[in-house]
Amino acid sequence: MLRAALPLFGLPLAGAAATEEPTQEPGSPGEPPAGLALFRWQWHEVEAPYLVALWILVASLAKIVFHLSRKVTSLVPESCLLILLGLVLGGIVLAVAKKAEYQLEPGTFFLFLLPPIVLDSGYFMPSRLFFDNLGAILTYAVVGTLWNAFTTGAALWGLQQAGLVAPRVQASLLDFLLFGSLISAVDPVAVLAVFEEVHVNDTLFIIVFGESLLNDAVTVVLYKVCNSFVEMGSANVQAADYLKGVASLFLVSLGGAAVGLVFAFLLALTTRFTKRVRIIEPLLVFLLAYAAYLTAEMASLSAILAVTMCGLGCKKYVEANISHKSRTAVKYTMKTLASCAETVIFMLLGISAVDSSKWAWDSGLVLGTLFFILFFRALGVVLQTWVLNQFRLVPLDKIDQVVMSYGGLRGAVAFALVILLDRTKVPAKDYFVATTIVVVFFTVIVQGLTIKPLVKWLKVKRSEHHKPTLNQELHEHTFDHILAAVEDVVGHHGYHYWRDRWEQFDKKYLSQLLMRRSAYRIRDQIWDVYYRLNIRDAISFVDQGGHILSSTGLTLPSMPSRNSVAETSVTNLLRESGSGACLDLQVIDTVRSGRDREDAVMHHLLCGGLYKPRRRDRAEDRALWHATKDFPPD
Repeated sequence: MLRAALPLFGLPLAGAAATEEPTQEPGSPGEPPAGLALFRWQWHEVEAPYLVALWILVASLAKIVFHLSRKVTSLVPESCLLILLGLVLGGIVLAVAKKAEYQLEPGTFFLFLLPPIVLDSGYFMPSRLFFDNLGAILTYAVVGTLWNAFTTGAALWGLQQAGLVAPRVQASLLDFLLFGSLISAVDPVAVLAVFEEVHVNDTLFIIVFGESLLNDAVTVVLYKVCNSFVEMGSANVQAADYLKGVASLFLVSLGGAAVGLVFAFLLALTTRFTKRVRIIEPLLVFLLAYAAYLTAEMASLSAILAVTMCGLGCKKYVEANISHKSRTAVKYTMKTLASCAETVIFMLLGISAVDSSKWAWDSGLVLGTLFFILFFRALGVVLQTWVLNQFRLVPLDKIDQVVMSYGGLRGAVAFALVILLDRTKVPAKDYFVATTIVVVFFTVIVQGLTIKPLVKWLKVKRSEHHKPTLNQELHEHTFDHILAAVEDVVGHHGYHYWRDRWEQFDKKYLSQLLMRRSAYRIRDQIWDVYYRLNIRDAISFVDQGGHILSSTGLTLPSMPSRNSVAETSVTNLLRESGSGACLDLQVIDTVRSGRDREDAVMHHLLCGGLYKPRRRDRAEDRALWHATKDFPPD
């Protein structure tokens, strides 16, 4: 690379000699001033931003080329194509520059490329589906990751003791446990890239993807603990160190979640006061979410868990406070950043693989690792699912277990962690790097290519991409209240009971504190849904080439209410203008009728008056018991 400015086409000033170029730095003693340069090559001043823009441009063009053919993208996942493109680009750079450049650096990956992907996943994650399956997600993320890490590391050490790994791989049991901790965690970037194209059912997707997000805390703790034990030496490890390792698991995970929730609270509270400065609303969302990630990383907590909980906890209040234009800006900016980061990650993975100076090959280690991660993953899923099915209302069947076992993809997180190993402390680092590259490529390319045919062959239930109708939402509220009431009557404080208590607490305290007064007061959800469906259908009609009204003749209410929506709905305006388009909504009549009033009354009954948790006062119960005892019925 050119590191110094190179004056080209220099034009001397009048009266100055232009026969020789200066051999010393301009402005040095005894040197005449340089002539006026028409053009200067200043690559070093723009090198970093230019390369960033160039990589994003290449990645975007690659995505465009890939999607020109539907046959290619329907058979081969985009992540596989990007890795293959990275291998080609890495080979070209290696052939031209005679050395590997532009590799995936751990610092760049963890601080700049990973946060947008995790923020997008946490912010747009379906919260109800996530919390409905939180027990299963935590089981697979915590117990499953510990199981995979220790069994894989111990099995590889046993393979070495049996002589199936070459003697040049100098690694102790602690070294193999360290390697098992980083190679066993399911990667969120790889899972998101592959599973979004497979379109499995929502429950299966949220379990695997939730596991890939929440197992970061376990992976971070295991990696740091094992790495510290390796640096200390097995002979110097005391019993107190093992207890500290167990305590750090709770500290890293709960601390990361707490940091995310604190910043979610600050973000929601800040957006409550941005009514007159709408322009900075999207900026606040990204800055505070990124600050949550950096704060957790600075405190050695789980940064992935922090930004996930930040996005998950703040969305409801932020969406209610910011304007419609700000919501659109946040959505598409977040999706764009996540897509660009994901594309660059897979390309850099392919480019990094061509640098043979950083890895060494051992067939026994590579084949053994591939076999053990697949075997112990499948065995762990079967055992944990058997336990979970004893408590789940809808059990996970064998087909779901096959997909979960086969969907345990590894990716850039494992590669970045193995690059961070110290070669002086871990002599087998080069062999671990080569094995990690093979595992990542195998899971992303081979499993990514075959998981879609596997899903079709097993006839796995696919996701249904449609929003629930108003009738479905009413029935869902009804069943929630009924199940919460049943749990309260029988004296069992289960999931529905605590969810109902949380909704009451949120309605009474959090929403009033974190939402603007106008956003909180006008929360007639039945008409809010009516309003949004009108807008969606109108936009869809216009996109299909229909002509509704002029911009001056079509006005929609800024705040949804029963009277305003019924009087100025898109469908009524279409009818008044004589349009032949039929935009009647799913279950709502466009004319104010008795049915509308009944639905509104039913909705308010479900939200506020059908069921509320009973407050058990022991003093009142004791007084009532004594009263009935002293005055028995006739």
